[in-house]
Amino acid sequence: MGKQQRITSWFQRLGIGGAIALLIGLLQGNLAYSQTPTLTLSPQFSPNPMQLQGTGGGSQAIQSLIGRSESPIGPCTGYANKAPNHTITLRAFFNSLRVTVESAEDTALVIQGPGGTWCNDDTKGKNPEISGQWLPGKYDIWVTTYAKDKTASYTLKLFD
Repeated sequence: MGKQQRITSWFQRLGIGGAIALLIGLLQGNLAYSQTPTLTLSPQFSPNPMQLQGTGGGSQAIQSLIGRSESPIGPCTGYANKAPNHTITLRAFFNSLRVTVESAEDTALVIQGPGGTWCNDDTKGKNPEISGQWLPGKYDIWVTTYAKDKTASYTLKLFD
């Protein structure tokens, strides 16, 4: 019996309901193991700016995910998924690091790490930006949208 015949026979024994349940289980398993994109940077990284693509938004109010509605540089607004869009690890102190979001949609930016939680909205038109001195460590980054379950494609740029 050839490979295709064995697979066909196997699916026939499972029946259509069993085959669908198996495929759903496999898909859910793959989704459960998907990870937040991570990046590790040192000062004077290259290329500068570093660019990351993503899709922001989600079903959770960002305020409930991070436990606050304001930060020293702006309001914490919008909706996101529980998992951050990106995780960045800084190997050393950055005297000046700037993170921007460019999107055709109106987005906001939330960064949580060793120095605290920082939120920003509409620094450059409808695009958020967070800049300053950064401590070494792990930073979780969310790009939010204003409507629940709305998504927005974006480019996250990091400038040293």
